[in-house]
Amino acid sequence: MATPFLSTANAFLSPSLPSSTSQSPLPHSSSSSLEVLQPSRTAKKLPNLCRASNESSSAESPDVVTKRRSLAIFLITGLAFSSLPNAADMNTSSANAAILEADEDDELMEKVKLDRKRRIERQGVLNSAKKETGYLQDVVYNLSKVGQAIENSDLPAAGSVLGKGTNADWVQKANVAFAKLSSGPEEKTEVDTFNSSLASLISSVVGNDIESSKVAFYASASAFEKWTTLTGIITQLKGL
Repeated sequence: MATPFLSTANAFLSPSLPSSTSQSPLPHSSSSSLEVLQPSRTAKKLPNLCRASNESSSAESPDVVTKRRSLAIFLITGLAFSSLPNAADMNTSSANAAILEADEDDELMEKVKLDRKRRIERQGVLNSAKKETGYLQDVVYNLSKVGQAIENSDLPAAGSVLGKGTNADWVQKANVAFAKLSSGPEEKTEVDTFNSSLASLISSVVGNDIESSKVAFYASASAFEKWTTLTGIITQLKGL
């Protein structure tokens, strides 16, 4: 805790003056009395000092005053112009902005060209995959038949389309098409999701589990449709 600091006023007070009764009488000196009663010498000096001060302040010639004013105006004008932006700096900033804008335009053009090149290459692959497109069209037909059978709670009919397992001929051909047309990690992820969901669908149908069959069918059909959208083959397939 901070300790309060107190100061006493008596320490800063000067000793009291003696009372008028204890004062000693002034010495009866004629010279000191004249100095007290006749302050004319000091009074005469004051007008002289005031006059000297006024003369010194007005001693400057008009030319000196004019030069001082001109110097003040010059300094103020210089400061005002120094605060204005330099024309060279403005031109440099404009040039830099133009260069950055040109670089951005070049990057955008390069990106557009690259995307266009990829689309052309992709379209070329799709056009050359006539056999793989047929395999994928079989997948669409088979999934459609399986979906209708599950909707009618006819799991034996769904099982006859699916086959005994993932080694069915139409599933093997579908994976051949997947391998040729998949070019990115996202597309390959959808292929893995389709195969795992299809295996669950076949297992659920064989086990006569209608609810699990519905869930597995939805997952496999969704993965297949997403894959066809990513690859662009969806435009060449019927029934989607």
